[in-house]
Amino acid sequence: MNSTIQAVTDRIIARSKNSRKAYLEKIEKARRQGPHRGVLSCGNLAHGFAACNSSDKADLRSMTKANIAITSAYNDMLSAHQPYETYPQIIKQAIAEVGSVAQFAGGVPAMCDGITQGNPGMDLSLMSRDVIALSTAVGLSHNMFDGSLALGICDKIVPGLLIGSLAFGHLPTVFVPAGPMPSGIPNKEKARVRQAYVEGKATREELLEAESSSYHTAGTCTFYGTANSNQLVVEVMGLHLPGSSFVNPGTPLRDALTKAAAKQVTRLTDLGGNYMPIGHIVDAKAIVNGLVALLATGGSTNHTMHLVAVAKAAGYTINWDDFSEISKVVPLLTHIYPNGSADINHFVAAGGMALLFKELLGAGLLHNDVNTICGRGLEQYTKEPVLIDGELQWREGTDKSLDPEVIATCAAPFKPDGGLALLQGNLGRGVMKTSALRANKTKIVAPAVVFEDQFDLDKAFNAGELNKDCIVVVRFQGPKAIGMPELHRLTPPLGVLQDRGFNVALVTDGRMSGASGKVPAAIHVTPEAYNGGLLAKVKDGDMIELDAQTGTLQLLVDEQELAARDNVLAQIDHHLVGMGRELFAGMRSELTGAEQGACSLFATQEQVG
Repeated sequence: MNSTIQAVTDRIIARSKNSRKAYLEKIEKARRQGPHRGVLSCGNLAHGFAACNSSDKADLRSMTKANIAITSAYNDMLSAHQPYETYPQIIKQAIAEVGSVAQFAGGVPAMCDGITQGNPGMDLSLMSRDVIALSTAVGLSHNMFDGSLALGICDKIVPGLLIGSLAFGHLPTVFVPAGPMPSGIPNKEKARVRQAYVEGKATREELLEAESSSYHTAGTCTFYGTANSNQLVVEVMGLHLPGSSFVNPGTPLRDALTKAAAKQVTRLTDLGGNYMPIGHIVDAKAIVNGLVALLATGGSTNHTMHLVAVAKAAGYTINWDDFSEISKVVPLLTHIYPNGSADINHFVAAGGMALLFKELLGAGLLHNDVNTICGRGLEQYTKEPVLIDGELQWREGTDKSLDPEVIATCAAPFKPDGGLALLQGNLGRGVMKTSALRANKTKIVAPAVVFEDQFDLDKAFNAGELNKDCIVVVRFQGPKAIGMPELHRLTPPLGVLQDRGFNVALVTDGRMSGASGKVPAAIHVTPEAYNGGLLAKVKDGDMIELDAQTGTLQLLVDEQELAARDNVLAQIDHHLVGMGRELFAGMRSELTGAEQGACSLFATQEQVG
């Protein structure tokens, strides 16, 4: 085992000793109490199975058959989640075939950052994760269930389902993916048209045609953003069936995997001899494995918040120092857009998850002594699913990359580190995704150009005011301010400036996430400007230093001058009302800082111990 990975794991375990102990005691108590349908009054139980058929009613009355909860993020506006429309019936039939019962416990919201970015709804995006966790808990709170199936894919949805499921950590839980859409136009071409549009060299119709040719059918977007990072991390943590993350929807193999996932959860319930609840799978080693895989593939920076919150839900405290230390010893093994030109389907064709597991296990970068939904250890995950004469089987995956431009080896990686840098200095702490940066773009010292709102940058860009070396500061975008929206609309104009030969970078207390690309960006800066961060004192022309190599995030202004400056007051009222944002004022006020997971769910829990 790599000594740094082991040391970080040991530190997390020691740091979290008391909180993990309390968590395990909580879920053991819930296990002993069991599903309450066994002690429900006749009226309560009748409500619980009133809509079931006569056979399912008899099974649920007998208390000898498992009842599996289905929690789904289905909606047919999101391409990634549209395939889930048919899953409940597939799942119910598969579970009936093994003599158990499944009930649809509840739906959770599923919003798409790709639709809302640059629009008012984006201010709700991060908070939707906590709403999803709460919705999951509401569905499971009827306590009718022996196990759980979680159906979700994108951005905040999988982390929310994970947090909610971990609150019911005594229940065996299997996550069920739906898969990416087939490849459309190359991501590189899509990015080219986007940038051309910003420069006025492409029409809106040409832009829409390019976007429509990229996002063209049911399934997850094919670039390696948060959605596909979610799937990869959850599989490495042992919560998916091996190789199931990236099988295209609407295929016989996809349907076979869905049925197999449904049957697998029935084997893990407390009614049999192989009890394995999610709270015993998601431990410190599984969390570290998730971090390793995320960094080895240049995954979404959103997980610098999401995995912190997920770990907290399981009784662990992790921080950005843990991410940083792991990143230094984990090599970058994949080139998937925006870190390269390939998409997630190319990753699968090059060897996919089975090969990734082999490389990381072979280099001693993954803990193998872990629980999974398939048993102890990760050897099963070095295999890939196939249909042979209509029967689902797993065969040994390839031992070498079938496309070295997409998947590299630990011996000869694309980069020696995981592509995530922790930055810190008087401006606070932030993270920078470096996996997509060119070698000479990891350090910049330049004057600040300050914006209080992301939309103001467009005006300055169009007026030619940014045609210079500069570090763009976009502040008052943090969790407590406006809910920490993603700022992807900033990427095309900043990319144009970089291509014009200017040294540019971004500093923000907002998010850029998995689609962060070639422009150096210090993101998730904490403390945020709205909550006392020094970002609130930065003025136009102030020199700022960003250096991913030394981990520097420094405002180069004399301390005495800074002490004499007043914080700029946030002018954010227009972000707080409309599109439902006023309903989230209470949740926004409870959000922790980015490094603490930007989460509203644990403050009260900590206050009561």
